[in-house]
This record gives sequence, C-alpha cells and structure tokens, in this order.
Amino acid sequence: MDFARLDPGHREAAWQRLESDEFDVVVIGGGVTGAGAALDAATRGLSVALIEARDWASGTSSRSSKLFHGGLRYLEQFEFGLVREALRERELMTTRLAPHLVKPVPFLYPLTHRGWERPYVAAGLALYDTIGGHSSVPGQKHLSRRAALRMFPGLKDDAFVGAVRYYDAQADDARHTLTVARTAARYGAVVRSSTEAVGFVRESDRVVGVRLRDAEDGRETSVAAGVVLNCTGVWTDEIQALSGGRGRFRVRASKGVHIVVARERITGDTGLILRTPTSVLFVIPWKNHWLIGTTDTDWNLDLAHPAATKSDIDYLLDTVNEVLVSPLTPADISGVYAGLRPLLAGESEETSALSREHAVARVVPGLISIAGGKYTTYRVMAADAVDAGADELLKRVAPSCTDKVPLLGADGFFAMQNQVEALAAEYGLHPHRIRHLLDRYGSLLRDVLRPGLTDAALLETVPEAPDYLMAEIRYAVTDEGALHLEDVLTRRTRISIEYPHRGVDCAPAVAGLVADLLGWDDTMRTSEIVNYTARVEAERASQSRLDDQAADQVRTAAPQVRRYLRADVSPGRRSTS
Repeated sequence: MDFARLDPGHREAAWQRLESDEFDVVVIGGGVTGAGAALDAATRGLSVALIEARDWASGTSSRSSKLFHGGLRYLEQFEFGLVREALRERELMTTRLAPHLVKPVPFLYPLTHRGWERPYVAAGLALYDTIGGHSSVPGQKHLSRRAALRMFPGLKDDAFVGAVRYYDAQADDARHTLTVARTAARYGAVVRSSTEAVGFVRESDRVVGVRLRDAEDGRETSVAAGVVLNCTGVWTDEIQALSGGRGRFRVRASKGVHIVVARERITGDTGLILRTPTSVLFVIPWKNHWLIGTTDTDWNLDLAHPAATKSDIDYLLDTVNEVLVSPLTPADISGVYAGLRPLLAGESEETSALSREHAVARVVPGLISIAGGKYTTYRVMAADAVDAGADELLKRVAPSCTDKVPLLGADGFFAMQNQVEALAAEYGLHPHRIRHLLDRYGSLLRDVLRPGLTDAALLETVPEAPDYLMAEIRYAVTDEGALHLEDVLTRRTRISIEYPHRGVDCAPAVAGLVADLLGWDDTMRTSEIVNYTARVEAERASQSRLDDQAADQVRTAAPQVRRYLRADVSPGRRSTS
C-alpha cells in the first residue's frame, strides 16, 4: 500500500486508525508547520497522526508571498539569527530537500539615493550572501541605471539611480505544504484532512488525546496521544482555550494581501523589492504572472477567510505604479488573495514590529503550542516542536533528521530533468509542458501522466485554464486528497488566482471529472459548482469594499463546503470555514 496516496480509501482507513490506535504524537494543523512536525516526528521513529480541520494548506500556508528567503528587512531589524537560519533552510530546499519545488529567483533592489545608499545596500547584501554559510545561488551584482533598465525595461528611468541584483528562492506554497504532508504519510504518519479537533481528552490535569469531528459527515471519535502539538498558526489561541490553558504567548493575526497580474503587463526579467515607509513591497515573477505584495495590517475578524479590501488593492497598485512605466489598473488584475501571518504578540501596535521569531511552550501537561516564525523556517520550527513534545514522552527520542530527508518527488528529479525530450515523446506532450510538470511534481510526474496513456482526454488541457492538464485534476483527487472543487481550483492548482475568471469558467469541466472519482451524483456536482461560484462572487464583492468590516461581512456570507465545522470557536473572532 502506498501510504502517500491520499485517495478516498486512504481517508477511511485513516479514520479507523485514529479510532483504534494510540499515537506518540498527534499534530493539530495541516499547514506547513504542522505537516513539518508530522514528518519530523515520523522520521524519528515515533507513531504520528496529523489532522487538519479544512484542507491541507488552506490557511496561511497557501497565501504567502511564496518565497523561501532570509528576509532583507530583518537584517535592518538586527534579527541576524532569524536571517541566518532562513538562508540555511533556503539552501537545503533548493539543493537537497525539494529542488523540484523550490527554485532560485533573481531580484533587483533599485537604489534611489546617490552616494551613501549603494555601499549601505552592498554591505547588507554581502552579509545576506554569506551569513547562512555556503550558498549555491549567485551573489549580488551591482548595476548602473542603464544596465538595470536592460534587465527590467518596465521601470521608470527616473525612479532610481542604479540597482543591485541578488537572489532568493520561491515555491508554490500550497503544493510544497501538501508534499510535506504526503512525505510524512510515506514515513508512516496517519494524515487526514477535514478532521477537526473539537476538544481534548484528559486524565487529571494532563491531555491524553483529542476529540475529533469529521467535517464532511459529522461523525466523532477520539484519538489517544502521548503528546499533542498545536501547530495551528492564527488559531493557536483558540486551540489553547479548548484545553483550558492560556499558554505562555498570544498570537496576533496580520493580514497580507497580494494581487496577481499577467506577466506581459510588466516588462522585466527579474523580481523587484521596493522599500515602503513601513516595510517592503515585492514584485515577484510567478510562472506566467507577477505576484505583487504585500500589505501588513492587523486583522481581528474571520480567521478562515481574510478578505482583501479595495483599499488594500489600491495601496498595492499605487505603490508599484510609482516605479512602473506602464501603470497597472484594476482591470489588469487576474487574482487577489489575502493571508494571515501568525505573529507573536508584542508591545508595538505596528504589526511589522511584531516578532517573526517562533516560540514553543507547554500549555498544559501533554499539550505543546508553537507559533510565530516564517514559512521558510518551517522545518526548524517543526523540529523544535517535536523536541519539546519529546520531553512529554516516556521514551528515548532520536534527534531530528529532516535535513537529510528529501520530499516526495525530489529523488530522481535531476535525472528526469535530463530526460525531458524522451518524456515528451513518451506522453506526446511538448517539452515545455514536461518541464512545467517536473517543477510541480518532480519524479512523481509519471504517476500523474500514466493514466493518460489509456485515456487520452487526460492529456488535454483544462478548459479555460491551459496551464494545467486534466491529468492533474485526476491526480489531485486520486493521490493528493482533494475533497471539494475549491480544493482543486484553489490549492492543488492555482487557477483561482491565475485566471481572470478565477476558476468559474472551468468549474463545470473540472467538477465533471472530480464527480466520477469521488462518487458525486448530479445534485452534489451542481452544488459544488454553485458553492464555488458563490465563493468567487463573494471574494470579488469583498474586494470592492473599503474597510475590513464590510469586506468580511460580504466574504463570510458565501456558503461553506465543509458543513460540520464548528461555526464559532472564540468570542470576537469568527472562524467559520
């Protein structure tokens, strides 16, 4: 049995295991930290269960800037340890652990002052290039204004006096998180989405298990645990409250909004990093698009569906248009997404000043919480959480080894890169398509394409979304645990942000294929299409509202596909899914 194949049969078997087995570690939260903790614990030889109330990476871990980076602005905040740690992780990901998913990407840092700024930036980037140890990405390169314009003709020539090129890395965050969860399953973890923690099982003052509800059909059970790891990001306080403990830290949610525009609307061969009065703004090349973001504002409303406002979008457009020859307009926007950063609460009212360091603490005996940090350092955070959990177990626990454990699809990736032409001939696809698929699935590519050898329709592109094949839709259900249309269009693919129709135009064709695989009848298929369309309409409507309250009210009016999730988990913070 392939434990990493998250098909409907795997889902039922996982429920039975949760009911019957006792696990050393139960991890709550299917974002990148939770998935990383499950992988870390499983590869130490512990028995592990990983549960997620919604879909894998449905929260913050699918709505980031999609960068693996040290964070230049953290150098200015003297967070050298955080930058060093992040850059070491970037190197591991691009060379050993996930080279199929995490790729180097160049950025231009435009200089706007003559004299002092170039040596200042050069010194910072010199530290950035070396503080993490050996780096396989190129170091900084200084450019005159003319040379920078050759690299990025879309910049106004009066917006800067020169530039420095440097490198970071990027990944599809949702796909990366899913791959971490599947890798955990490959090493023995029982992983299950749409499985909500609704309470804790206690013996005296100690947590010894978690009460669970299936968010799809409402059935309930309990799972026994030696220790429970709360890796729920912005929901950390809510899970701590369920236990009856307050924890040693609080988490504040900071909203970050990105807009997505077509690649042809900005002429440039690199990304951009632009300084703003309070933070930085990235313009990031993303396949056939650009990602532009992000904002940084406090958020105290719905945690599952943070809403972007017209004010957020206008801020991003106004800021980037200050340096572009051809200004962007709202009509240029293909997609918009908003995510919440889980920041450790500090004294400052400005969320940019809150700590991006992570913290681990024992809430009550048997329950450990971890929060803070950044996507790039998820593996280190996961190891720290498991280390803390190991202290709760009455057994010797091996040290973390995930720095030596490649993710699914990494083994054989470099060899398959050299076989692109042969693979293209084997499946009757263009070599460019094969390269695109290798960068999404790595050496699992054959698993995705093999069904197309007997059903040629699977090797056709998705109607109205030609960047994807129908075979990828099938694989999302048969191997990647997708349960709903929105799981496929929003996270297994990124159709919901990459096309102006945001997935609505291809929803009927995609739902038709998914229905056959999940056993939907006509009523269920129609319901999924209607619910997805309503979600998109609610998001569009929220993006025309000026303030968070109005946008939240519109966005949360959309119907929810996971019917048995709790409607509310905390006074003052609605978290419907």
